Amino acid sequence: MKKIIYTLALAVSLWSCKTGSTSGGAKSNTVDVNINLVDVKDDKVLVTVTPPAIKTDEIIYSIPKTVPGTYSTDNYGKYSDGFKAFDAKGNELTVKRIDDNSWSISNAKTLKKITYLVGDTFDTEKGGGFGGGDVFSPAGTNINAGVNFMVNTHGFVGYFQDKLEVPYKVTITHPDTLWGATSMTDEDASKTSDVFTTSRYAVLVENPIMYSKPDYTTFNVNGMDILIAVYSPTGKFTAESITPEMKTMMTAQKNFLGKVNSNKKYTVLLYLSSMAKDDAHGFGALEHPTATTVVLPESMPKEKLVESMKDVVSHEFFHIVTPLTIHAKEIQYFDYNAPKMSEHLWMYEGVTEYFANLFQINQGLIDEAAFYTRIADKIEQSKSLDDTMSFTKMSANVLEQPYKDQYLNVYQKGALIGMCIDIIIREKSNGERGILDLMHKLSTEYGVEKPFNDNELFAKITQFTYPEVGEFLTKYVAGTTPIPYDFYLAKVGVTKSSEKKAGPIFLKGQTPYISIDKQTKEIVVRSDIEQNDFFKALNLKGGDIIVSINNTPYSVANIYDLITISETWKDNDPITLKIKRGGVEQTIKGNIKLPFEETETFKATDASKEKLKNAWLKG
Repeated sequence: MKKIIYTLALAVSLWSCKTGSTSGGAKSNTVDVNINLVDVKDDKVLVTVTPPAIKTDEIIYSIPKTVPGTYSTDNYGKYSDGFKAFDAKGNELTVKRIDDNSWSISNAKTLKKITYLVGDTFDTEKGGGFGGGDVFSPAGTNINAGVNFMVNTHGFVGYFQDKLEVPYKVTITHPDTLWGATSMTDEDASKTSDVFTTSRYAVLVENPIMYSKPDYTTFNVNGMDILIAVYSPTGKFTAESITPEMKTMMTAQKNFLGKVNSNKKYTVLLYLSSMAKDDAHGFGALEHPTATTVVLPESMPKEKLVESMKDVVSHEFFHIVTPLTIHAKEIQYFDYNAPKMSEHLWMYEGVTEYFANLFQINQGLIDEAAFYTRIADKIEQSKSLDDTMSFTKMSANVLEQPYKDQYLNVYQKGALIGMCIDIIIREKSNGERGILDLMHKLSTEYGVEKPFNDNELFAKITQFTYPEVGEFLTKYVAGTTPIPYDFYLAKVGVTKSSEKKAGPIFLKGQTPYISIDKQTKEIVVRSDIEQNDFFKALNLKGGDIIVSINNTPYSVANIYDLITISETWKDNDPITLKIKRGGVEQTIKGNIKLPFEETETFKATDASKEKLKNAWLKG
């Protein structure tokens, strides 16, 4: 999973479906599911489930509390209601709701079918999943009748107690104008009905489907079939418009991974949010073995959209390595309603994030300076989190406080842990091997169906590498000692440097330079903090109301658009603002002055380490 925290989220925080028939006769050892995306009523979809043979007097049906890759408690069952159970004669059986996610059914031996209604999570989002209890959008569900359905299957379909290993057959009826993009194979030739079968519940959960007007492209990369599907509410973006960049990136990823990956199919589902009150607000992506779901705002300029897609999709794609191939028993035998978390988020998310950056310098998509800037940014961001907290302890307890608040460090310190291990292996092997070689050995030792024991991983890694790697893991990953990054980067001849870098125009750190008038919903320049060079150059003053910029009106309704477009502004470009000062409207014309600031980065300074550095970045 990868979350993107846009500046708007930070700033605002400071302001205050016709069911198909089921087969009769003897019960098979299959869970039969029908999802009706045609007869949507009150923004809810009808789900009908026919159980396999049940031999107990009582059975529990559950919808997940948590799903793999999210590291949060989301209670997907609370979005379902009207739960009913019936025998073969249509008589209702006694049902008791145990909690948000589970129902107990009496006289279960006579159970013929259950029905319930599912509402979507997008409608309930307020803060984008960053602390308001919202479901992270890429793991959520959308029900927009006749237009779009984001079917993250764990939000619609549950499982019967002790029957997680039973095969599933899912029939989805949908309008003929909508097409379902997924890595699964539709076994029904009908234009209004899709049939998908999976060997067990966990496989179904890992296969999202997005129904919308067909907008997709397909291409092949080194033997892997790629599908890119896009839902753009206004049609601003199409799958074709972003495919060239995606093809370049995914080709580079396949080349980087080499023998580590053998996937034959991969699907990217891109949902672009309108940013309306009842639409998605949690931006980023969620990985699956053969797919990733991505949610981003449609208002983004294409350059920014493609850049974000590169970051999030590359991250999710590298999850093919870990945890989708290399993982602990806690993930292999995941308990959807009483999850036990693994200790190794430093690998699942951290090494994945490291690869998502390393492959770009390795394959020539970015230069050394850009790569070093990314490393420096991660070091700086990790400082805002608890640098003395044991990473393994945080990982194992990530669903609880105070560890939950440290989760974002998996993308910062987690990636830096991967970098340091990579450098140690490169140094000890004279540049011949790195962390990718380690991951290949681990994937051979374990694999999709063979998990490891959490407490044995460090010893296995040490066996495959060097004692120094084991010492690093014990001291800096399981231990509480902050990592001396300068020490490890010096091994490849890289030392601290500084550069002038343009910062955000409307935000300094997490402090916005503008606020919202609660009564009028207008954007107001704050008077309680010193303005940056952008405001000073245009002689903007505290209390000024920003009416429009370059003839586009702005208010709380589209402040995100303003934040987004400002990220594309160039120094000295002309700009025209319409403001209100003291109740009087006036126009200000001038030039953009970006707020540059001195930032820390790194630079290769030791020529004697050039060969090792090149092996690290290009090997």
